Amino acid sequence: MNKEAFFSVCGESLSAPMHICGFFDSREQQYDVIIPYIMEGLESNDKVINILEGNRHGEHCRCLSDNGVSISDKLSSGQLEILASENTYIKDGEFASEKMYKMLEQTLLSASRAGYESVRACGDMVWALKNLPGTDELLKYEASLNVLTPQHSCSLICMYDINSFSQSTLTDILLTHPYVIKDGKISKNPHYIEPSTLIPNFSDFSSSPLQS
Repeated sequence: MNKEAFFSVCGESLSAPMHICGFFDSREQQYDVIIPYIMEGLESNDKVINILEGNRHGEHCRCLSDNGVSISDKLSSGQLEILASENTYIKDGEFASEKMYKMLEQTLLSASRAGYESVRACGDMVWALKNLPGTDELLKYEASLNVLTPQHSCSLICMYDINSFSQSTLTDILLTHPYVIKDGKISKNPHYIEPSTLIPNFSDFSSSPLQS
């Protein structure tokens, strides 16, 4: 799964690996972006992973089904996984960034062994607003993904509600993503900082409240 793979998002053709932050002001805007991205992956030989709050799974599955996705078939084949934030990001009531990193790494390796061309993952980051233990490691985790993703054929979209997160948090989040989606368009992020430079300086970013 190390060969170059292509994917489309916001009408743009891009190549994996890629780590993207998606800034959305409504759920409708979020789905306008991720539904075509998910469907293209399911129609290709890509592994597709969606991570959302557990109480959103019903709505999410209905939205996919309304767009022609055979949910039961895709879930049973293993090509599609819809996971709960409570069982991933904040398993056991805390955010353990190293455990989440290793879980994602194993998922990427397993997908490669299973023969998938690439992995597409969307994660709703609203769980971070619960202020559970470990949440202060969010920026470090996001930066660390820029070490992981170049080793795999994958595209990751971290979804942030701009009405819920503080402006200072969103500004910091921009430092950790090479590409950004805003107003339904994707572009290269001029504020991105390489992890080798950013990670040693995280003490400068850890005190800002996440919530707006």
